[in-house]
Amino acid sequence: MTSDLRRPPLQADERTALLGWLDLQRRILRWKCEGLSDEDAHRAVVPTSPAMTMAGLVSHMRWTEHTWLEVLFLGGDKKQNPAFDEVDEDADWRTAGRPLAELLAEYEAQCARSDEIVAAASLDDTGRHPDFRSAGANLRWMLIHLVEETGRHAGHADLVRELLDGTKGYY
Repeated sequence: MTSDLRRPPLQADERTALLGWLDLQRRILRWKCEGLSDEDAHRAVVPTSPAMTMAGLVSHMRWTEHTWLEVLFLGGDKKQNPAFDEVDEDADWRTAGRPLAELLAEYEAQCARSDEIVAAASLDDTGRHPDFRSAGANLRWMLIHLVEETGRHAGHADLVRELLDGTKGYY
């Protein structure tokens, strides 16, 4: 996969640059999962953060994309998204031993759905969910936030992977 880990063009328009950086961070997260067993994908290696497993990171990022683009931007229903669980603040990180391949497929599908939403909108369009202040952000702001969030968690995945089996490297 390392051949797919290219930065966006140096002379790109705003949309191409934003989506290029977001896609790169998504691919880095998926790349960090390559070759992991399900057992390792669910193994916690940070004692103070037991939900931060590779599987948990993938699940969290799937639901983060859903939160920002389907719920906040489109105004969709939050009920199916565990990130809105009022009892368990880490519900979107919990994977209950689900296979990593299944979690990655769901993340891939969510990213494809996010890309469809973005393709159909202007960067100046604002979110529609009436119950959340963050929905007042425009799509540009939401994409910048997704680049930041995905990049931060791709960095976590890099450290988790190194702690699991010594694999390291940016790309």
